[in-house]
Amino acid sequence: MFYLGAVFVLLVLNGVPSGEAGILDRLKDAVRGRNNQQGKVDTGVRTGNLSPVIILPGDGGSALEAMLDRPSVLHRVCPSKTNGWNHIWADFDMLIPALVECWVDNLKLIYNKLTRKTTNQVGVQIRVPGFGDTNTIEYLTKTKLPSSKYFAPIVEMLVGAGYQRGISVRGAPYDFRKSMNEQDDYFSALKTLIEETYEMNTQSKVTFLCHSLGNLYFLYFLNRQSQEWKDKYVNAFVGMGGPWGGAVKALKVIATGDDLDIPIVSGSKMRDVLRTNPSVVTLLPTDKFWAKNETLISTPDKLYNLGNIKEFFEDLNYEDGWEFYQDTKNLVYDLTPPRVKVFCLSGTGVSTPAVYYYRNGGFPSAVPAVLTDDGDGTVTRRSLDGCGRWEGKQPEGVISQTFQGAGHRQMTRNPAVLQYIMAILFPNT
Repeated sequence: MFYLGAVFVLLVLNGVPSGEAGILDRLKDAVRGRNNQQGKVDTGVRTGNLSPVIILPGDGGSALEAMLDRPSVLHRVCPSKTNGWNHIWADFDMLIPALVECWVDNLKLIYNKLTRKTTNQVGVQIRVPGFGDTNTIEYLTKTKLPSSKYFAPIVEMLVGAGYQRGISVRGAPYDFRKSMNEQDDYFSALKTLIEETYEMNTQSKVTFLCHSLGNLYFLYFLNRQSQEWKDKYVNAFVGMGGPWGGAVKALKVIATGDDLDIPIVSGSKMRDVLRTNPSVVTLLPTDKFWAKNETLISTPDKLYNLGNIKEFFEDLNYEDGWEFYQDTKNLVYDLTPPRVKVFCLSGTGVSTPAVYYYRNGGFPSAVPAVLTDDGDGTVTRRSLDGCGRWEGKQPEGVISQTFQGAGHRQMTRNPAVLQYIMAILFPNT
Protein backbone atom coordinates (compact mmCIF):
# COMPACT_ATOMS: atom_id res chain seq x y z
CA MET A 1 0.00 0.00 0.00
CA PHE A 2 2.68 2.50 1.00
CA TYR A 3 4.76 1.70 -2.08
CA LEU A 4 1.81 2.48 -4.32
CA GLY A 5 1.31 5.70 -2.40
CA ALA A 6 4.91 6.73 -2.98
CA VAL A 7 4.63 5.96 -6.69
CA PHE A 8 1.47 8.07 -6.89
CA VAL A 9 3.23 11.00 -5.23
CA LEU A 10 6.10 10.79 -7.70
CA LEU A 11 3.65 10.77 -10.60
CA VAL A 12 1.90 13.82 -9.18
CA LEU A 13 5.10 15.75 -8.54
CA ASN A 14 6.43 15.02 -12.00
CA GLY A 15 3.53 17.08 -13.33
CA VAL A 16 4.35 20.18 -11.29
CA PRO A 17 4.97 23.30 -13.39
CA SER A 18 8.63 24.34 -13.29
CA GLY A 19 7.88 27.51 -11.36
CA GLU A 20 6.36 25.49 -8.54
CA ALA A 21 8.84 22.61 -8.42
CA GLY A 22 11.18 24.76 -6.34
CA ILE A 23 8.39 25.42 -3.87
CA LEU A 24 7.93 21.69 -3.37
CA ASP A 25 11.66 21.09 -3.01
CA ARG A 26 11.85 23.77 -0.32
CA LEU A 27 8.81 22.29 1.36
CA LYS A 28 10.35 18.83 1.53
CA ASP A 29 13.49 20.33 3.05
CA ALA A 30 11.39 22.22 5.57
CA VAL A 31 9.29 19.28 6.73
CA ARG A 32 12.46 17.27 7.22
CA GLY A 33 13.63 19.99 9.59
CA ARG A 34 16.08 21.67 7.19
CA ASN A 35 16.16 25.14 5.64
CA ASN A 36 13.99 26.53 8.43
CA GLN A 37 14.58 30.12 9.45
CA GLN A 38 13.82 29.22 13.05
CA GLY A 39 16.63 26.67 13.08
CA LYS A 40 16.36 22.91 13.30
CA VAL A 41 13.06 21.99 14.89
CA ASP A 42 11.17 18.76 15.39
CA THR A 43 8.47 19.31 12.78
CA GLY A 44 6.36 16.45 14.11
CA VAL A 45 5.65 15.35 10.53
CA ARG A 46 5.59 11.57 10.19
CA THR A 47 8.08 10.07 7.75
CA GLY A 48 7.41 6.40 8.52
CA ASN A 49 3.83 5.27 9.09
CA LEU A 50 1.10 6.92 7.04
CA SER A 51 -0.35 9.88 8.92
CA PRO A 52 -4.15 9.61 8.92
CA VAL A 53 -6.06 12.69 7.79
CA ILE A 54 -9.11 14.39 9.28
CA ILE A 55 -10.83 17.15 7.29
CA LEU A 56 -12.63 20.16 8.77
CA PRO A 57 -14.65 21.91 6.03
CA GLY A 58 -15.46 25.60 5.80
CA ASP A 59 -18.60 27.69 6.15
CA GLY A 60 -21.36 26.03 4.13
CA GLY A 61 -19.15 23.00 3.48
CA SER A 62 -21.10 20.43 5.51
CA ALA A 63 -24.33 18.71 4.49
CA LEU A 64 -27.38 19.34 6.66
CA GLU A 65 -30.45 17.12 6.95
CA ALA A 66 -33.83 18.21 8.29
CA MET A 67 -36.92 16.51 9.65
CA LEU A 68 -40.09 18.59 9.90
CA ASP A 69 -43.08 18.43 12.19
CA ARG A 70 -44.07 22.09 12.22
CA PRO A 71 -47.20 23.34 13.98
CA SER A 72 -47.46 26.15 11.41
CA VAL A 73 -45.74 27.10 8.16
CA LEU A 74 -44.85 30.30 6.34
CA HIS A 75 -47.07 29.64 3.31
CA ARG A 76 -49.74 27.11 2.46
CA VAL A 77 -47.45 25.47 -0.08
CA CYS A 78 -44.77 24.82 2.53
CA PRO A 79 -44.65 21.23 3.80
CA SER A 80 -45.21 20.99 7.55
CA LYS A 81 -44.15 17.38 8.02
CA THR A 82 -41.62 15.03 6.46
CA ASN A 83 -41.20 11.29 6.67
CA GLY A 84 -37.69 10.88 7.98
CA TRP A 85 -34.61 12.95 7.24
CA ASN A 86 -34.12 14.90 4.02
CA HIS A 87 -31.21 16.96 2.72
CA ILE A 88 -31.78 20.66 3.32
CA TRP A 89 -28.21 21.76 2.52
CA ALA A 90 -26.81 21.76 -0.09
CA ASP A 91 -28.98 20.03 -2.71
CA PHE A 92 -29.91 23.26 -4.46
CA ASP A 93 -30.68 21.38 -7.67
CA MET A 94 -33.71 19.96 -5.86
CA LEU A 95 -35.12 23.42 -5.06
CA ILE A 96 -38.10 24.77 -6.96
CA PRO A 97 -38.96 28.50 -6.98
CA ALA A 98 -42.30 28.08 -5.18
CA LEU A 99 -40.59 26.48 -2.18
CA VAL A 100 -37.57 28.76 -1.79
CA GLU A 101 -39.13 30.76 1.04
CA CYS A 102 -40.10 27.53 2.81
CA TRP A 103 -36.52 26.31 2.52
CA VAL A 104 -35.16 29.61 3.81
CA ASP A 105 -37.52 29.57 6.79
CA ASN A 106 -36.57 26.01 7.74
CA LEU A 107 -32.87 26.91 7.78
CA LYS A 108 -33.23 29.90 10.09
CA LEU A 109 -32.03 29.85 13.67
CA ILE A 110 -33.72 31.50 16.65
CA TYR A 111 -31.54 33.35 19.19
CA ASN A 112 -32.23 33.29 22.94
CA LYS A 113 -30.68 36.31 24.68
CA LEU A 114 -30.90 34.64 28.09
CA THR A 115 -29.06 31.44 27.19
CA ARG A 116 -26.92 33.17 24.51
CA LYS A 117 -27.63 30.17 22.28
CA THR A 118 -29.46 29.52 19.03
CA THR A 119 -32.04 26.83 18.30
CA ASN A 120 -33.83 25.62 15.19
CA GLN A 121 -37.30 26.80 14.28
CA VAL A 122 -40.14 25.17 16.21
CA GLY A 123 -40.84 21.77 14.71
CA VAL A 124 -37.58 21.67 12.75
CA GLN A 125 -34.81 19.21 13.58
CA ILE A 126 -31.48 19.58 11.78
CA ARG A 127 -28.53 17.21 11.95
CA VAL A 128 -25.12 16.92 10.30
CA PRO A 129 -24.75 13.55 8.53
CA GLY A 130 -21.52 11.77 7.76
CA PHE A 131 -19.40 12.55 10.82
CA GLY A 132 -16.26 10.42 10.57
CA ASP A 133 -16.73 9.83 6.84
CA THR A 134 -15.91 11.96 3.81
CA ASN A 135 -18.94 11.34 1.59
CA THR A 136 -20.84 14.46 2.71
CA ILE A 137 -17.88 16.81 2.25
CA GLU A 138 -16.54 15.47 -1.03
CA TYR A 139 -19.52 16.95 -2.89
CA LEU A 140 -21.89 19.64 -1.64
CA THR A 141 -24.89 17.97 -3.27
CA LYS A 142 -26.20 14.49 -2.60
CA THR A 143 -26.47 13.95 -6.35
CA LYS A 144 -22.73 14.69 -6.71
CA LEU A 145 -23.07 17.35 -9.35
CA PRO A 146 -19.61 18.04 -10.82
CA SER A 147 -20.04 21.72 -10.02
CA SER A 148 -20.49 20.85 -6.34
CA LYS A 149 -17.08 19.22 -5.91
CA TYR A 150 -15.55 20.27 -2.61
CA PHE A 151 -13.07 17.92 -0.95
CA ALA A 152 -13.53 15.18 -3.58
CA PRO A 153 -10.26 16.00 -5.41
CA ILE A 154 -8.25 15.80 -2.19
CA VAL A 155 -9.94 12.62 -0.95
CA GLU A 156 -9.61 10.92 -4.33
CA MET A 157 -5.94 11.88 -4.42
CA LEU A 158 -5.36 10.44 -0.95
CA VAL A 159 -7.21 7.22 -1.76
CA GLY A 160 -5.01 6.85 -4.83
CA ALA A 161 -2.00 7.18 -2.55
CA GLY A 162 -3.11 4.37 -0.24
CA TYR A 163 -5.52 6.06 2.14
CA GLN A 164 -8.90 4.48 2.98
CA ARG A 165 -12.14 6.41 3.36
CA GLY A 166 -13.53 6.21 6.89
CA ILE A 167 -10.29 4.78 8.26
CA SER A 168 -7.23 6.84 7.37
CA VAL A 169 -9.02 9.78 5.71
CA ARG A 170 -12.06 11.01 7.63
CA GLY A 171 -14.34 14.01 7.79
CA ALA A 172 -15.45 16.15 10.72
CA PRO A 173 -18.40 18.17 9.34
CA TYR A 174 -20.33 20.49 11.66
CA ASP A 175 -23.37 22.75 11.75
CA PHE A 176 -21.68 25.73 10.14
CA ARG A 177 -24.56 28.05 11.01
CA LYS A 178 -23.34 28.21 14.58
CA SER A 179 -20.12 29.59 16.00
CA MET A 180 -17.60 27.77 18.15
CA ASN A 181 -19.12 28.82 21.49
CA GLU A 182 -22.20 26.67 20.78
CA GLN A 183 -20.35 23.56 19.69
CA ASP A 184 -19.34 21.74 22.88
CA ASP A 185 -20.91 18.49 21.70
CA TYR A 186 -19.15 18.77 18.36
CA PHE A 187 -15.75 19.37 19.93
CA SER A 188 -16.25 16.44 22.29
CA ALA A 189 -17.08 14.23 19.29
CA LEU A 190 -14.08 15.63 17.40
CA LYS A 191 -11.73 14.72 20.24
CA THR A 192 -13.12 11.20 20.32
CA LEU A 193 -12.79 10.94 16.53
CA ILE A 194 -9.14 11.99 16.70
CA GLU A 195 -8.28 9.48 19.41
CA GLU A 196 -10.18 6.73 17.59
CA THR A 197 -8.46 7.53 14.29
CA TYR A 198 -5.07 7.47 16.01
CA GLU A 199 -5.76 3.98 17.37
CA MET A 200 -7.21 2.71 14.06
CA ASN A 201 -3.99 3.69 12.29
CA THR A 202 -1.31 1.99 14.39
CA GLN A 203 -1.16 4.94 16.78
CA SER A 204 -0.04 7.31 14.05
CA LYS A 205 -0.48 11.03 14.66
CA VAL A 206 -3.24 12.74 12.71
CA THR A 207 -2.82 15.44 10.05
CA PHE A 208 -5.67 17.94 9.84
CA LEU A 209 -6.78 19.60 6.60
CA CYS A 210 -8.89 22.65 7.40
CA HIS A 211 -10.56 25.09 5.03
CA SER A 212 -11.87 28.60 5.68
CA LEU A 213 -14.01 28.69 8.85
CA GLY A 214 -12.72 25.19 9.66
CA ASN A 215 -9.39 26.80 10.52
CA LEU A 216 -10.98 28.92 13.25
CA TYR A 217 -12.89 25.91 14.56
CA PHE A 218 -9.72 23.84 14.80
CA LEU A 219 -7.68 26.64 16.37
CA TYR A 220 -10.41 27.12 18.98
CA PHE A 221 -10.34 23.37 19.67
CA LEU A 222 -6.54 23.11 19.91
CA ASN A 223 -6.29 26.03 22.31
CA ARG A 224 -8.44 24.04 24.74
CA GLN A 225 -6.34 20.86 24.71
CA SER A 226 -3.32 20.08 26.86
CA GLN A 227 0.13 20.15 25.29
CA GLU A 228 0.57 16.52 26.26
CA TRP A 229 -2.57 15.60 24.30
CA LYS A 230 -1.52 17.62 21.24
CA ASP A 231 1.97 16.10 21.26
CA LYS A 232 0.46 12.63 21.28
CA TYR A 233 -2.29 12.96 18.68
CA VAL A 234 -1.54 15.83 16.29
CA ASN A 235 0.90 15.47 13.42
CA ALA A 236 0.24 18.76 11.62
CA PHE A 237 -2.37 21.46 11.09
CA VAL A 238 -2.70 22.27 7.37
CA GLY A 239 -4.82 25.39 7.03
CA MET A 240 -6.23 26.50 3.67
CA GLY A 241 -7.66 29.98 3.19
CA GLY A 242 -7.82 30.80 6.88
CA PRO A 243 -9.75 34.02 7.67
CA TRP A 244 -7.56 34.63 10.71
CA GLY A 245 -8.49 38.30 11.01
CA GLY A 246 -11.92 38.03 9.44
CA ALA A 247 -13.17 39.13 6.04
CA VAL A 248 -14.61 42.46 4.89
CA LYS A 249 -16.94 40.46 2.65
CA ALA A 250 -18.86 39.31 5.75
CA LEU A 251 -20.06 42.89 6.26
CA LYS A 252 -21.60 42.94 2.79
CA VAL A 253 -23.20 39.52 3.35
CA ILE A 254 -24.85 40.88 6.50
CA ALA A 255 -25.92 44.18 4.95
CA THR A 256 -26.98 43.16 1.45
CA GLY A 257 -26.86 39.38 1.31
CA ASP A 258 -25.21 36.91 -1.04
CA ASP A 259 -26.89 34.43 -3.35
CA LEU A 260 -23.96 32.01 -2.83
CA ASP A 261 -24.20 31.17 -6.54
CA ILE A 262 -27.54 29.42 -5.97
CA PRO A 263 -29.43 30.14 -9.23
CA ILE A 264 -32.99 30.58 -7.92
CA VAL A 265 -32.23 32.15 -4.53
CA SER A 266 -31.78 35.92 -4.32
CA GLY A 267 -29.16 37.57 -2.15
CA SER A 268 -31.88 39.19 -0.04
CA LYS A 269 -33.50 35.80 0.62
CA MET A 270 -30.17 34.33 1.69
CA ARG A 271 -29.60 37.40 3.86
CA ASP A 272 -32.71 36.42 5.82
CA VAL A 273 -31.04 33.10 6.66
CA LEU A 274 -27.49 34.32 7.10
CA ARG A 275 -28.49 37.01 9.59
CA THR A 276 -29.64 34.24 11.92
CA ASN A 277 -26.23 32.51 11.71
CA PRO A 278 -23.71 33.52 14.40
CA SER A 279 -20.91 32.05 12.26
CA VAL A 280 -21.26 34.87 9.72
CA VAL A 281 -20.68 37.49 12.43
CA THR A 282 -17.71 35.44 13.66
CA LEU A 283 -16.07 36.18 10.30
CA LEU A 284 -16.19 39.97 10.63
CA PRO A 285 -12.85 41.82 10.49
CA THR A 286 -11.07 42.32 13.81
CA ASP A 287 -9.10 45.28 15.11
CA LYS A 288 -6.04 43.04 15.37
CA PHE A 289 -5.82 43.46 11.60
CA TRP A 290 -7.76 46.64 10.77
CA ALA A 291 -7.45 50.05 12.42
CA LYS A 292 -10.61 51.03 14.27
CA ASN A 293 -11.02 54.13 12.10
CA GLU A 294 -10.37 52.35 8.79
CA THR A 295 -13.40 52.60 6.51
CA LEU A 296 -14.90 49.25 5.53
CA ILE A 297 -18.31 50.38 4.28
CA SER A 298 -18.94 53.83 2.83
CA THR A 299 -22.40 55.38 2.39
CA PRO A 300 -23.32 59.01 1.65
CA ASP A 301 -24.51 59.37 5.25
CA LYS A 302 -21.93 57.43 7.22
CA LEU A 303 -18.58 55.66 7.09
CA TYR A 304 -18.63 52.35 8.93
CA ASN A 305 -15.52 50.98 10.61
CA LEU A 306 -14.68 48.79 13.59
CA GLY A 307 -14.86 51.81 15.86
CA ASN A 308 -18.58 52.28 15.17
CA ILE A 309 -19.52 48.68 14.40
CA LYS A 310 -22.42 48.83 16.87
CA GLU A 311 -23.98 51.57 14.74
CA PHE A 312 -23.69 49.28 11.72
CA PHE A 313 -25.88 46.71 13.46
CA GLU A 314 -28.26 49.37 14.78
CA ASP A 315 -28.73 50.99 11.37
CA LEU A 316 -29.63 47.58 9.95
CA ASN A 317 -32.10 46.96 12.80
CA TYR A 318 -30.08 43.81 13.34
CA GLU A 319 -30.20 43.49 17.11
CA ASP A 320 -29.28 39.80 17.17
CA GLY A 321 -26.21 40.62 15.10
CA TRP A 322 -24.82 42.83 17.84
CA GLU A 323 -25.48 40.07 20.37
CA PHE A 324 -23.72 37.53 18.12
CA TYR A 325 -20.80 39.93 17.88
CA GLN A 326 -20.55 40.18 21.66
CA ASP A 327 -20.73 36.39 21.97
CA THR A 328 -18.13 35.54 19.34
CA LYS A 329 -15.65 38.39 18.88
CA ASN A 330 -13.14 37.05 21.41
CA LEU A 331 -13.32 33.32 20.60
CA VAL A 332 -10.06 33.33 18.61
CA TYR A 333 -9.34 37.07 18.71
CA ASP A 334 -5.92 36.68 20.34
CA LEU A 335 -4.77 34.06 17.79
CA THR A 336 -3.04 32.08 20.51
CA PRO A 337 -0.44 29.82 18.83
CA PRO A 338 -1.85 26.30 18.53
CA ARG A 339 1.45 24.68 19.56
CA VAL A 340 1.37 22.11 16.76
CA LYS A 341 3.17 22.10 13.43
CA VAL A 342 1.35 24.52 11.09
CA PHE A 343 1.28 24.74 7.31
CA CYS A 344 -0.50 27.93 6.25
CA LEU A 345 -1.71 27.76 2.63
CA SER A 346 -3.46 30.65 0.92
CA GLY A 347 -4.31 32.14 -2.44
CA THR A 348 -2.95 35.38 -3.81
CA GLY A 349 -3.35 37.50 -6.93
CA VAL A 350 -7.15 37.47 -6.83
CA SER A 351 -9.10 40.73 -6.48
CA THR A 352 -10.73 40.68 -3.05
CA PRO A 353 -13.26 43.08 -1.48
CA ALA A 354 -11.60 45.59 0.85
CA VAL A 355 -14.14 48.45 0.98
CA TYR A 356 -17.78 48.61 -0.13
CA TYR A 357 -19.33 51.83 -1.49
CA TYR A 358 -23.10 52.35 -1.42
CA ARG A 359 -24.55 55.21 -3.47
CA ASN A 360 -27.45 57.49 -2.45
CA GLY A 361 -30.33 55.46 -1.12
CA GLY A 362 -28.51 52.22 -1.85
CA PHE A 363 -27.64 51.08 1.64
CA PRO A 364 -28.17 48.33 2.57
CA SER A 365 -30.05 46.54 -0.22
CA ALA A 366 -28.43 47.75 -3.45
CA VAL A 367 -25.36 46.06 -4.89
CA PRO A 368 -22.39 48.21 -3.79
CA ALA A 369 -19.30 49.24 -5.70
CA VAL A 370 -16.15 47.54 -4.48
CA LEU A 371 -12.59 48.63 -3.83
CA THR A 372 -10.41 45.54 -3.99
CA ASP A 373 -7.11 44.41 -2.56
CA ASP A 374 -4.95 41.33 -3.00
CA GLY A 375 -6.27 38.09 -1.59
CA ASP A 376 -8.15 34.94 -2.60
CA GLY A 377 -11.38 36.59 -3.69
CA THR A 378 -13.00 36.26 -0.26
CA VAL A 379 -10.28 36.98 2.31
CA THR A 380 -7.63 39.69 1.87
CA ARG A 381 -3.95 39.01 2.32
CA ARG A 382 -3.67 40.83 5.62
CA SER A 383 -6.09 38.31 7.15
CA LEU A 384 -4.78 35.26 5.27
CA ASP A 385 -1.29 36.07 6.55
CA GLY A 386 -2.48 36.02 10.16
CA CYS A 387 -1.07 32.58 10.91
CA GLY A 388 2.35 33.95 10.04
CA ARG A 389 2.19 35.81 13.34
CA TRP A 390 2.94 32.49 15.03
CA GLU A 391 6.38 32.32 13.45
CA GLY A 392 8.96 32.41 16.22
CA LYS A 393 6.24 32.05 18.86
CA GLN A 394 5.97 28.27 18.94
CA PRO A 395 8.74 25.66 18.77
CA GLU A 396 6.72 23.39 16.49
CA GLY A 397 7.24 25.75 13.56
CA VAL A 398 5.08 27.50 10.98
CA ILE A 399 5.47 27.21 7.20
CA SER A 400 3.50 29.61 5.00
CA GLN A 401 2.95 29.24 1.27
CA THR A 402 0.92 31.28 -1.21
CA PHE A 403 -0.55 30.02 -4.49
CA GLN A 404 -0.90 32.47 -7.36
CA GLY A 405 -4.46 32.75 -8.63
CA ALA A 406 -5.91 30.25 -6.15
CA GLY A 407 -9.42 31.39 -5.22
CA HIS A 408 -10.92 30.83 -1.79
CA ARG A 409 -13.54 28.33 -2.93
CA GLN A 410 -11.10 26.61 -5.29
CA MET A 411 -8.34 25.88 -2.77
CA THR A 412 -9.50 22.29 -2.28
CA ARG A 413 -9.18 21.48 -5.98
CA ASN A 414 -6.27 23.66 -7.03
CA PRO A 415 -3.60 21.34 -8.53
CA ALA A 416 -0.66 23.16 -6.92
CA VAL A 417 -2.35 23.05 -3.50
CA LEU A 418 -3.05 19.33 -3.87
CA GLN A 419 0.55 18.65 -4.84
CA TYR A 420 1.76 20.62 -1.84
CA ILE A 421 -0.47 18.61 0.51
CA MET A 422 0.97 15.38 -0.88
CA ALA A 423 4.49 16.67 -0.26
CA ILE A 424 3.52 17.38 3.36
CA LEU A 425 2.19 13.87 3.83
CA PHE A 426 5.05 12.18 1.96
CA PRO A 427 8.11 14.39 2.62
CA ASN A 428 10.67 11.69 1.85
CA THR A 429 9.48 10.85 -1.66
